[in-house]
Amino acid sequence: MKNLTIKEWAEDDRPREKVLLRGITSLSNAELLAILIGSGSKDESAIQLSQRILNTVNNNLYMLGKLSLNDLTSGFRGIGVAKGVTILAALELGRRRREAEPVVRPQISCSRDVYNLFFPLLADLSHEEFWVAYLNRSNRVIDKVKLSQGGVSETVADIKLLLKGALNVLASGIILCHNHPSGALRPSSADEQLTRRIQQAAKLLDMQVLDHVIIADTRYFSFADEGRLH
Repeated sequence: MKNLTIKEWAEDDRPREKVLLRGITSLSNAELLAILIGSGSKDESAIQLSQRILNTVNNNLYMLGKLSLNDLTSGFRGIGVAKGVTILAALELGRRRREAEPVVRPQISCSRDVYNLFFPLLADLSHEEFWVAYLNRSNRVIDKVKLSQGGVSETVADIKLLLKGALNVLASGIILCHNHPSGALRPSSADEQLTRRIQQAAKLLDMQVLDHVIIADTRYFSFADEGRLH
């Protein structure tokens, strides 16, 4: 009787479809391995082959990681060089992930933190750029994005793009920042108006503009410190 490939299984039994419906953690070790190898041999399905491989190591992924390419290709019919290398590559990625340091997101607690975050990006520019930092509920930076680049004296920011970016990362807080290449520290009337408009739009989405910092050479102006945010 013909063994079916993964594509020929009932939809509810296909590992990829299970991932879409229930998430990657819903899959067994054999199903995860079956996704990597894609197909079995003429005598067994990808799942059956995966289960047989795992049975030889007592379903222990640590022991699976000790198998060599030769162990896989010579010990299991249906595992050629391409499938063997794929298995080894996945296990090596898992090992490297375990060794990798988790990403530490900078936390913003004051305007000086905002200045330190953006100063390397804006300090030496001869033109204006407008940036935004998206923060989570702990005021840690999820992402920082350049929204626009202008001339010597001004730049503009698209509020729709700013808020779209905030929604995409599920931000709770927004910090605005741009530079004044002229060295002028005080905000212009356009800066004031733009800040108010962004504040009003953000409130509708239950987001808060926490600060707008202007960097001018080695100095900075903070809307929050000066009581300009309402």
